[in-house]
Amino acid sequence: MALRILFIFCCVWSLQSAAVEVTDLYQSELYVTDKSRDTRVDASKQALYNVIKKLTGRHEGGDSALIRQAMRSISDYMLKYEYLEADDGSTKIRVRFEPSKVEELVRDAQLPLWGNRRPLIAIWLAIEDNFRREFVTQDSYPQLERLIYDTAAEWGVPVIVPLLDLDDLSKVSIAEVWGNFSKPVEFASQRYNAERVITARMFQQPSSSRWQLEWRYTDAQSFEVNKLVGDKQQILSEMVNNFSQALALNYAIDPKQSVALQTTSLLVDNLNTFTAIELAKRQLASMSTVVDVDVTYRSADKIRFVIKHSSNLEDLIKSLNLEQAFSVYIDPHAFYQVANVSNLRYSWVGEQ
Repeated sequence: MALRILFIFCCVWSLQSAAVEVTDLYQSELYVTDKSRDTRVDASKQALYNVIKKLTGRHEGGDSALIRQAMRSISDYMLKYEYLEADDGSTKIRVRFEPSKVEELVRDAQLPLWGNRRPLIAIWLAIEDNFRREFVTQDSYPQLERLIYDTAAEWGVPVIVPLLDLDDLSKVSIAEVWGNFSKPVEFASQRYNAERVITARMFQQPSSSRWQLEWRYTDAQSFEVNKLVGDKQQILSEMVNNFSQALALNYAIDPKQSVALQTTSLLVDNLNTFTAIELAKRQLASMSTVVDVDVTYRSADKIRFVIKHSSNLEDLIKSLNLEQAFSVYIDPHAFYQVANVSNLRYSWVGEQ
């Protein structure tokens, strides 16, 4: 376990992770044909399935007998619903659920739970159509761009398709994205504050109606790409599904692997005012697995917090490294950055 924690910490200590607070995890919108009670109930049940998918990162949440039973009392989990009328005459229902009740249901069903702070993924997609290569943007391929956002939203994963304006194009070319030249793409992605960057290229297979999509992370250890073949929309959705599920697997906390309530000591520097200390304490307390936070020591700008949490140390470190307000402290004199329950140290970079 200690070696595993050391590996995880060494992998992340040099990264400045960026996370986005996802605000619509507990609501879902669906098209409806009418506003009858039966239609509303059916739509509300599907909306709850959609919310559970976003919270767990799994399709199979609906297979749980406990969740199927909860559907019989769907109104117990709902906060409100409203109808949305579109210009084309279609109607949607937006259903919002009570967060604490849905989270309790997920935990009781022994499903993993992913908090609302999630890594932002930048997607640079180039397409070759009729021997012409261009970027997928809102202007060039609006349907494909919309598909990326809509599919990611189904998982609650924040993504950004770069604007490809003069600023972007002055830093990276379509040839560099097509060839997955990591450095210029990552440099151009800095303006979006993304934690991970994906380059992808799509083209039609020779003498075939099928399309091929090749994608990879710019920071991948090997140059091997992920390959998908099929309909254009299908393979694009599949790419988003694949990396969304992988992210959920990495960040969601599995209750089957959870441990008893733990206490971890965390030293944070650069806390120069009482306001900053209080903000840091509130930020820590807001993390999904944190039960309680106390201040036990102060010296100059350093504060030691004692955190009681329901996750193991690995999951606590994952959560901390998604918090933009905290930056991992790097000891310039230490060859290895070792993480354990008595040796976690961060710097406060949030609002002072």
